[in-house]
Amino acid sequence: MRRPFALLAAALLTGALAVPASAADGDEKFTIKDPRITESSGLAASRQHPGIYWTHNDSDDGAYLYAVDSSTGETVATITMSGVGSPRDVEAVSIGPDNQLYVGDIGDNLGGTWPYVWIYRLPEPENLRDQTIKATQYVVKYSGGARDAESLVVHPKTGRVYIVDKNEKGGHLFEGPAELSPSGSNVFRPVAAVPDLEATDATLSPDGEHLVVRSYFGAIAYDWNDGKIKKRERLGVPFLGQGESVTYTADGKKLMYGAEGADSPVEPQDAPGDSDSSSGSGSSAASESGGDGLTGTLKTGAIAAGVLLLVVLGVRGMRRRG
Repeated sequence: MRRPFALLAAALLTGALAVPASAADGDEKFTIKDPRITESSGLAASRQHPGIYWTHNDSDDGAYLYAVDSSTGETVATITMSGVGSPRDVEAVSIGPDNQLYVGDIGDNLGGTWPYVWIYRLPEPENLRDQTIKATQYVVKYSGGARDAESLVVHPKTGRVYIVDKNEKGGHLFEGPAELSPSGSNVFRPVAAVPDLEATDATLSPDGEHLVVRSYFGAIAYDWNDGKIKKRERLGVPFLGQGESVTYTADGKKLMYGAEGADSPVEPQDAPGDSDSSSGSGSSAASESGGDGLTGTLKTGAIAAGVLLLVVLGVRGMRRRG
């Protein structure tokens, strides 16, 4: 009976001393340390890798995505996209259903004159390591002519893709087809105005209920309302330099704001309105108070102490029986 008891105690102790889930939530300030990332222009919180954020450079970098560990600021995987040609002006990254990464090569440094832009889609890798992944390339056009844009979001439930164009006088939310086609052109049509904002990025909450659009110096939160967006409130953003990116955390409770530049910081702010927009895949609940009133840290300590007590009592019992 000694060995089974010891194994049981060890298993309980291992679980009790495990790092609280909140440590991997990725909702704390961090700095992107990779010297290759000097123009971080988009940000997306991974759903299947807690604490990991996907980012990319602006123009003149190549078909690369970087997975950054928010606990260290270090790049833990570099993805090379194959099958997409030479990107021109990559401005956004978003995660859709089934952990599909969508990359928006949608910027137009010529002021909105390119006849078409591109979106790339690829599966988020299950294993974070340097690798090449084949992507599907989609040609995008806008009804009404070319646009400059830096904001792309994918609805987490429907998979439909949306773009917010960049205009100093305010732009529009453009809706793509129900399904993107890799052949021919995908025409995006305006469905709602996004006034009073020069959009540099946007993000949808994990439950698909709220949209946040940011500019260099501010942001606006909207109720999604099936794409017929309704303004909720104007948000303040941390000043980080050239503010280019924003994403909801995986649990939907925070917004992470980023900027371009070497050693660029990423800072959290509380998400507006309902903060319980969890996708169900997060693990932050493990750090909250439970029905017994103990926080995650106190609860872990109590369990660990209990397990150690069981070990001591078990050993004493076995000695008596010996």
